[in-house]
Amino acid sequence: MIPGFSSRRRFSDLSEQEVLALAISSEEDDGRIYRSYAQRVRAEFPASAAVFDGMAEEEDEHRQRLIALHQKRFGDVIPLIRREHVAGYYARRPVWLVENLSIEAIRSEVEAMEAQAEKFYLAAAKAASDADTRKLLGDLAAAEAGHQKTAEHLVETHLDPDTKSKEDEGARRQFILTWVQPGLAGLMDGSVSTLAPIFAVAFATQDTWTTFLVGAAASVGAGISMGFTEAAHDDGVLSGRGSPWKRGLASGVMTTIGGMGHALPYLIPHFWTATAIAMIVVFVELWAIAWIQNKFMDTPFIRAALQVVLGGALVFAAGALIGSG
Repeated sequence: MIPGFSSRRRFSDLSEQEVLALAISSEEDDGRIYRSYAQRVRAEFPASAAVFDGMAEEEDEHRQRLIALHQKRFGDVIPLIRREHVAGYYARRPVWLVENLSIEAIRSEVEAMEAQAEKFYLAAAKAASDADTRKLLGDLAAAEAGHQKTAEHLVETHLDPDTKSKEDEGARRQFILTWVQPGLAGLMDGSVSTLAPIFAVAFATQDTWTTFLVGAAASVGAGISMGFTEAAHDDGVLSGRGSPWKRGLASGVMTTIGGMGHALPYLIPHFWTATAIAMIVVFVELWAIAWIQNKFMDTPFIRAALQVVLGGALVFAAGALIGSG
């Protein structure tokens, strides 16, 4: 027996009563998931929350119909059987693993939930040899297909194109405020501010290992400083910029990456080879920053390039001149 799988049964081994009990528990779980999604997005996306609330009500209605059918055929005692008890049965990701998904990702997750359930029941119905079991599974597949049609109707009712467009724009704006903006600030700080000390040490010592150590220390130190500064100076309540820890993480990590990018080439023992590669990395970093500013911050590319590349070139020149002197 394989540990952890000995207690799981194959779907084909379940009795009709157990299949019905499994459907009941599955409908109950999905209703809870939809309500969790609704609660998660209610403040920012009320129209989508209304869609998820409606889908949860549909799950409740189907669960009640299934319970009534079970009572009629098998009595009031419903066997305790859930998805995790059945080998090969479709699974749902825990809500806490998807609570940070974007609104568009949550919508896609909901569509996948219903499609997955329908496909599973259809496949199970085709494999069933007993006529009553085949009918039961077919009815469940039809119910899942009905859920999808209901979801489409709810979307049309609560989420017209204008509302959806506004919600999508709001989600994009929140993503920029929480992740892109602090991450971009960190990348700029890490890429530009570490240029002077790294290249000053490089040209002063022409020792690649020492240059790498200084670059790594400057990058990690700057990342920690930027991360804590971003997290501490704005809790996001009034500004609407989102979780301070998310912003701090984005800023700190990108600051470290920005500095380490042109510090890592100095792991190469040959000084001029390492320096040439580091300069190429700096060039790529600065143009990447300009591209991000243009794509997410709506900054004209030429202006962004002039600001970032010119500023970086001046800092690089300052470090090289100081180190050479």
